[in-house]
Amino acid sequence: MLELAGVPYTGAGPLGNALALDKVITKTLMHDRGVPTPNFRVMRCGAETTCDLRFPVVVKPRSESTSFGLQLAHEPAQLRQAVEAIVTQYAQDALVEEYIEGREIYVGLLGNGEPETLPLVEQDFGDREMRIFTNEDKERMALAPICPAQVDRRLAAMLRDMSVATFRACQCRDYARVDIRIDRSGQPFVLEINSIPALRGIFVQAAATAGYSFSSLINRILDIAHTRYFGVGVSQSERASTRDASAPH
Repeated sequence: MLELAGVPYTGAGPLGNALALDKVITKTLMHDRGVPTPNFRVMRCGAETTCDLRFPVVVKPRSESTSFGLQLAHEPAQLRQAVEAIVTQYAQDALVEEYIEGREIYVGLLGNGEPETLPLVEQDFGDREMRIFTNEDKERMALAPICPAQVDRRLAAMLRDMSVATFRACQCRDYARVDIRIDRSGQPFVLEINSIPALRGIFVQAAATAGYSFSSLINRILDIAHTRYFGVGVSQSERASTRDASAPH
């Protein structure tokens, strides 16, 4: 509605949000850019062949956020059950992808062109057997993220490059968050991108580690969007307005 009304706003536009929300398209775009992502299949009934997919697999709705419907299937019967539940409850296809056992890292991005990458955040799963972050975990804030994540320079640079490539491939703007898994051998895989990440929890924690207060983070996002629309940041625009007002007429 803002786009149709010509009203400036922060974050991705209709195209960017649509691409990021459809996890299958996101993964296809990443694959085309050479960004590694877990092997996957799209399923409608759960009886389709898994081809070369290795169990366990993560099953989730194709176009939902906040880990709604996320399940882990260890064998074909569980997979069929999970797919049927998603199709019934969410009226959409299920994305089935190989589960990557290992670390989960989040990369916050700020800006356009050459976006700033915020300090890396790692999800601490403690000693839980099922190392996935469910919707219930997010609602209860049950798991405590670690920031900055302890990642060596080479790997950190790789994660940042993959995140920026995903940001660009999905036509995101101003700010976003990329979710990544790193397997036991140290190979990273991008799971998805959040085109409008919640301004609490992980994203704010990363920004705080970078030195942003909550208000300065919000002002930074506004400034980035203002520059994208008008060619100058908010503070520059305000200074220009002040000069114009004080100039003789």
